[in-house]
Amino acid sequence: MTTPILEPGSILGVLGGGQLGAMFATAARRMGYRVAVWDPDPDAPAHQLAAHSYTTPFPDTTSRERFASLAHAVTLEWENVPAELCGWLEERSRMTPSSAVLRTLQDRIEQKQFLSSRLLSVPSFAAVESASQLKLAVDHLGLPVVCKTAKSGYDGKGQWILRSPSDVKLVETILEQTKTGQRWIVEQFVRFVRELSVLVVRNENGESRVYPVAENQHEQGILRDTLVPASIAAGVAEQAQELALQAIEALQGVGVFCVELFHTEEGSLLINEIAPRPHNSGHYTLDVCTVSQFEQQVRVTCGLPPGEVRLLSPAVMVNLIGEDVRSVMSAAGCSALYSTSGAVLHLYGKPMIRPGRKMGHVTFTAPQKEMAIATSQRFIATLRRPV
Repeated sequence: MTTPILEPGSILGVLGGGQLGAMFATAARRMGYRVAVWDPDPDAPAHQLAAHSYTTPFPDTTSRERFASLAHAVTLEWENVPAELCGWLEERSRMTPSSAVLRTLQDRIEQKQFLSSRLLSVPSFAAVESASQLKLAVDHLGLPVVCKTAKSGYDGKGQWILRSPSDVKLVETILEQTKTGQRWIVEQFVRFVRELSVLVVRNENGESRVYPVAENQHEQGILRDTLVPASIAAGVAEQAQELALQAIEALQGVGVFCVELFHTEEGSLLINEIAPRPHNSGHYTLDVCTVSQFEQQVRVTCGLPPGEVRLLSPAVMVNLIGEDVRSVMSAAGCSALYSTSGAVLHLYGKPMIRPGRKMGHVTFTAPQKEMAIATSQRFIATLRRPV
């Protein structure tokens, strides 16, 4: 059955108002839609672009009723919004992705169990429900391993790499001090050559689009930069895109998804995590693709056909993390950046600079990949230079 199309002028609801919500709102407004943003943080960037703003906590029943009656369709920009709220909303409005998909992907244990049950390659893992079970999981998987909270946690928060018995003891102590009911996942430490990610767009009619494979580098668990296209053989890229698409089709996912992958030393591909929303590593699509990941999100939310995913030029996206942003906010910094051929600056409008907080990004474009890499590396070197 064909999904009814929401015409321009309709109101699109978005749960979460960070930079992803702001970029969604920008795309929606350009396409003629109005946006209702619900984020308890009144300083969330998307509120600045919203036709309607809600800053109450998500459990607020009055806001639920008003938001549901206002929005013709709802999407999200943050996977940790309450799945229960999404389930309530989808009984009253079009909701993408569905609450069922969100529940599966919100919990790392359930996500890995689902992917494994569909014979999709993931690192070996074990579920841990108490500190006493941690040693059993480590004995089963062998050191080193990665221990993560089953829910929440992002940008390296809520996870530990255990390389020695003393690390295991330390994390056991941390787990003993956490509240009851908390669960963790312990995963085999993957020795990878590179980290990859693939954006997949899929609508309610089963039409899908798969973006080029991107290559990511992290620092202290936070994405530092993304290169597209990834420096991998064509055959590996095809395998990565196919694996990503298989995962989203298995989920019957509707929306924009990012499938993060490990390319191992042995040459295999393993799914690390799936995000049920646009992704930091997909920001390059704003500047070097015919249709960005955020326009795709608007299209799927409104029942429109998915757009093409043509890459117009190679690019490197560099995150501005914490104090990095000061390098482009001074007159001299702005002048230097805007004098750089192919550089595109995006600032998120967050009022407070905090360590580890993503404040913006810069996309470096060039006719050849090597040129984009060289320019981005020179820029990153200036960020690391002591003041």
